[in-house]
Amino acid sequence: MPAPIAQPRYAVPVRRVAAIALALLFAVATAMATAPGAAAAEDYAGLDEEIQTLKDEVVALNRDLFLLEEELLFPSSTQVAVFVSLDVGEFFALDAVRLSIDERVVAEYLYSEREVDALHRGGVHRLYTGNLKAGEHELLATFTGHGPHGREYRRASVQTMDKALGPKYIELRISDTAQALQPDFLVVEW
Repeated sequence: MPAPIAQPRYAVPVRRVAAIALALLFAVATAMATAPGAAAAEDYAGLDEEIQTLKDEVVALNRDLFLLEEELLFPSSTQVAVFVSLDVGEFFALDAVRLSIDERVVAEYLYSEREVDALHRGGVHRLYTGNLKAGEHELLATFTGHGPHGREYRRASVQTMDKALGPKYIELRISDTAQALQPDFLVVEW
């Protein structure tokens, strides 16, 4: 039986903390602004400055919490990132990608026309970021789209990878083979 994908034991509720801080900020500002006997116009200017300072602090806190969450959920020793790239694309029009690691579906993505256009222009899409224990793992990528002459096309590419300590980066590269007039689906480890 394949080794299970490592799951984090806990997660930092970053979005919840930021939302609570922002809600508290607006509640205090509203209470001060609507309090009986509110201060004169110059006091409002000072209050606006304080509110803006608090907003900036909440944004900075949210950014720091997001980075902390990334470090906790995806430590560099177990991190795996899978990217999708498209080279030329004359013989294959990409619709969707499905990624399985150790017979478990970890990502599915349906591409819009704008996203496919961005891939044609050299863009790279991060399909999956997760954790894997060190050792051998089987990666199965299934590509769905339209092949030559507008026919529906579905191909899979299987790769056995050896995950060592440290981050692992994998590229699912779709390229054209002009000699065979067919698309080629490669799994490249960085």
